Amino acid sequence: MPNRNPSDIKRRQKSPASSRRGPGALSLLFFWPFHLFNFFTRVVRGSLRWLVRAAGYPVVAGVYGVLFLAVIYGYRARSYDLTKIHSMPERSIILDRLGEEIGRIHGEKRSIIPLHQVSENFRKAIIAREDSRFYAHGAFDPVGIIRAVIKNLEGKHEGASTITQQLASDIFQLKLGERRGDWLRQIDRKMLEIAIAYRLESTLEKDEILEAYINQINWGRQIKGVGEASRIYFEKHASELSLSESAMLAGIVRGPDSFNPFSSMRAATHERDTTLERMVATEVITRAEADAAKKEKIEVRPKWRREAHESYAMDAIRNDLEIILEKQNIELGGLKIITTIDRHVQQKAEESLVKKIQEVEHLSGYAHPTRAAWEKLPEESRGEPAYLQGSVVVVENRTGAVLALVGGRDANESRFNRAKEGNRQLGSIFKPFVYLAAFDKGLRPDTLVSDGPIEPGEIKGGGTWRPHNSDGNFGGMEPASYGLVKSRNTMSVRVGNMAGIPKVGDVAHKAGFSTPMPPNPASFLGSWEATPWEVATAYTIFPNEGARYRPYLISQIKDRSGNILYSTLPLSYQAASAGSAWSISQILAEVTSSGTAASVKRLGFEKPCAGKTGTTNDFKDAWFAGYTSTLTCTVWVGFDTPKKIFQGAYGAVLALPVWVDVMKTADRLGYKAGQLHSKVNLVSLELCRLSGKRATDGCRAAGTNYTAQMPADIAAPENDFCPLHPARALAVDESGARPKAVTLPDKRPRALPVGESEPRRAIPVEEQPLRAIPVDESEPE
Repeated sequence: MPNRNPSDIKRRQKSPASSRRGPGALSLLFFWPFHLFNFFTRVVRGSLRWLVRAAGYPVVAGVYGVLFLAVIYGYRARSYDLTKIHSMPERSIILDRLGEEIGRIHGEKRSIIPLHQVSENFRKAIIAREDSRFYAHGAFDPVGIIRAVIKNLEGKHEGASTITQQLASDIFQLKLGERRGDWLRQIDRKMLEIAIAYRLESTLEKDEILEAYINQINWGRQIKGVGEASRIYFEKHASELSLSESAMLAGIVRGPDSFNPFSSMRAATHERDTTLERMVATEVITRAEADAAKKEKIEVRPKWRREAHESYAMDAIRNDLEIILEKQNIELGGLKIITTIDRHVQQKAEESLVKKIQEVEHLSGYAHPTRAAWEKLPEESRGEPAYLQGSVVVVENRTGAVLALVGGRDANESRFNRAKEGNRQLGSIFKPFVYLAAFDKGLRPDTLVSDGPIEPGEIKGGGTWRPHNSDGNFGGMEPASYGLVKSRNTMSVRVGNMAGIPKVGDVAHKAGFSTPMPPNPASFLGSWEATPWEVATAYTIFPNEGARYRPYLISQIKDRSGNILYSTLPLSYQAASAGSAWSISQILAEVTSSGTAASVKRLGFEKPCAGKTGTTNDFKDAWFAGYTSTLTCTVWVGFDTPKKIFQGAYGAVLALPVWVDVMKTADRLGYKAGQLHSKVNLVSLELCRLSGKRATDGCRAAGTNYTAQMPADIAAPENDFCPLHPARALAVDESGARPKAVTLPDKRPRALPVGESEPRRAIPVEEQPLRAIPVDESEPE
């Protein structure tokens, strides 16, 4: 017998014990439920014990498996933020200044509404169709699962997910990326659904879950929630849904893209009837009610109102919101945005512009493509619209609030917003700012200015430039106001020359023109460009005695809880001297009574108003900018690529009629056109018609003196006497008597005082006392 090492014998003796303890520990760790079951069944004797254990092991295994999965999926479910239930992205509602809805933007196509505002018919219908035992079970429904299994064995497809499970799946997008036939992934998703559903059921009341569910459901066409589905499909609030409409909405949930009434009314009706039968089976309605609902004819939104209609005003509001709001607010939506737009004024502006341009397109001999012809082209060959366009901007004088913004004939056909982005040549509508600058420097409305031809070198920086008047004629010495009322180019350039390019450019900048005025005298005639938005807001300084209010579209923003996120008040600054702006406004009132816009009354607007027409070279742009005591409105008509509209396409012909339509409507809506000019502090002065300065005895001798009522803030200082008729022109009587007037040695023309019956004669250029100024030929008015 071989010798054995005692230590080997010891190891061999210990080895069996060690192996027995190891598996025993692991067995206790992983199979403790079975050990526990064995412990409680040890009292059972004989073969009965093995029978009990054989039957009990599967039950224990099932319970153990459920507990194990509950721990695993419960842990996974904890990572999902349940607050998302209350923060579903929804549309932000845009309201006009009177609280009327004008559009919805941002978020998802959804409007969240509380459960108590939903028709009881719909609540019954959705529960009957999707989860009839909703109020009886917990996170999942064992009865429903058994029923679904039986139905599927019979060849009828039926799901067993509860409303709570569906809500969890939709909110957290648990089906995202899941493929048909991927059973392992589907089982994993179902288990996670149940785990999240348990968390929801333990946190929320049943009605809270149902409310979240009906606001989350997809109804096809990217429509989320019963509120939006009701509004879009039936054009009514969810509280007004009939039994038939409720059953239809509940019925199409399982196939929203195929069963919705816009896709197939036949399929939608079938789903409605199926839902009604289900409601009868669950005893929430009677057979008679179901039969009556099936006979009800359902009216859905007409096809022509289903497409989203773009709006230039909405586009501008959307751009402002991106500046005001944080990205999170935009994505979540659910905001109530109160704007300055008046929906009725906006609608009238859109209609009037389209109507007038259509009239133009029907004129005999109109030589351009029309919108009707463009619409007949195949969509793939249309390109950007080449037809005649226009824009309208309406601003409230004393606040800067924009009531209407029209950037073209149809925002669905062209997204280019001509009101805010379309820089167009200004033409004569810029002339009031030239005169405003000159009035600031001492020119007076009755100061005489030559309407004769411009001489080479007469205008600083003009060189040999010699602009003409639109009628091709020249005149003599006329009051400065005449030059603006009749839109005389030669007079306007001379007025601008007197003010100086730097001064005119500064006035334009303060009035709100964002592009710096080009430093050349052609700019006096509006040869440069600006947008209708800038023109409208700049013109408000005239009825406001020089004050300009910052233009704005959004007045207030509230979150879904009613908290104010943003609010603004009118902001103003003094853009021009009150006296000069008042004086210009007096002249612009004459424009609408006896000037280029005198047809305003013939067109039907008889309230006090003022404004200026504008027509650029070769009739490429037609403008009218005008105002009442309450509102200022600018209208532009032209092509996106500048071209001649037609011979005689003046601003008074194309733009003024649109202005009249808009202002008549606004006045009727309460934006009353009252007294145009407020009272200002006027002082009486004796002035010289040639210099605009205080008259001297020399002015009296020359017959150029007159008495005027002037705003005090621009009145000539007491010692600011006429330099053209100095005191040395008077002969001094050595006896000490009053000096007698003597004839001046030069050949200055005698200007006739206002009111003389003798007609004025045209004064030869060589006799004119003022140096002529180059004029821009781009201005035919």
